[in-house]
Amino acid sequence: MRTIIWIVVAAGVALLAYFISNLVSASGLLLNLEPRLADRCTRVDVSPGTEDVTIDPEAQLAYISATDRRAARAGRPKRGAIFALDLAADYAVREVSPDWPADFQPHGISLWRGADGRKRLFVVNHPASGGHSVEIFSVEQDGSLTHLETVAFEAMRSPNDVAAVGPRQFYATNDRGFEGGLMGTLEAWLALPFSSVVYFDGENDGIVRKGLAYANGINVSHDGDTVYVAEFLRRRISVYDRDRNTGALSRRAVVRLDAGPDNIEVARDGALWVAGHPKVFDFLKHAEDPSAISPSHVARVNPETGDVGEVFVDPSGAINASSVGAVWDDTLIVGAVFDGHVMVCPMMEIFLQISRADR
Repeated sequence: MRTIIWIVVAAGVALLAYFISNLVSASGLLLNLEPRLADRCTRVDVSPGTEDVTIDPEAQLAYISATDRRAARAGRPKRGAIFALDLAADYAVREVSPDWPADFQPHGISLWRGADGRKRLFVVNHPASGGHSVEIFSVEQDGSLTHLETVAFEAMRSPNDVAAVGPRQFYATNDRGFEGGLMGTLEAWLALPFSSVVYFDGENDGIVRKGLAYANGINVSHDGDTVYVAEFLRRRISVYDRDRNTGALSRRAVVRLDAGPDNIEVARDGALWVAGHPKVFDFLKHAEDPSAISPSHVARVNPETGDVGEVFVDPSGAINASSVGAVWDDTLIVGAVFDGHVMVCPMMEIFLQISRADR
């Protein structure tokens, strides 16, 4: 009996040590943040919850997915929208999504460009009436969106972000394996690997990767051969080789970060730009109280070498809880989970530093 008691005690101590170690690592409790670039950025008001941004360089437009998450959390959901920010016309903002559906609640977005010039915007949607879907829009000449199709399937049960790989084909992350309850609590606090990646090939769907710890942002390389997935609770980006025929993903590498990564954008040079939450407990406080500051963080990742460089750090609340850093050429746009604006940042000096460092 005494042996059994000691085994139980040892197991309890090991579990507690794992919990504390994971909590300190995942929360960023000991991280020291120094401001970077934020004081040179321009605030552009859009709409509450500028959670994801992607840039169309040809049209000089940045598409912004916006949903008022505070209203939704309070049980009073408001219709969300997709906005276009004109990078060539003094950052003018206009809504480009149609008046459909009435309970539109957009989340992650992805822009697909076909060899024939066609463009599609894929949008994760959490309708206020319930359920989850990916909405596919045609991008018109003026940047406005025309709805084409709604895609929903059982395996896509908690979608966070989407990565388009064809006119109807996409990957999406399920950020949780359990919705609430004891298992949902354990999954979050112990960083248990219950989330996944799903794939839709235009006809068939299913889970192509399991064992992730809060899969968040997802994106694909320009050649379509590599998929990048943000694991928020492990503070890392997982890099996968993609089988174009089956959609299967084989993990090739892992890149560690100093923040819980949210969305991933791929720049013209193939570098990853990853926004995230360096102080998770501050993020949780901000989710409950808009006046509580949640630091913002954007890093540039070289996917070939794994080198990570901090580009944007804001511990002051100029923008809280950064969820995306979209970049093209010399402009960085930072969006946020709850805030109603984005930060547009000139990047020439930063890019000169990056260029020298990559030589």
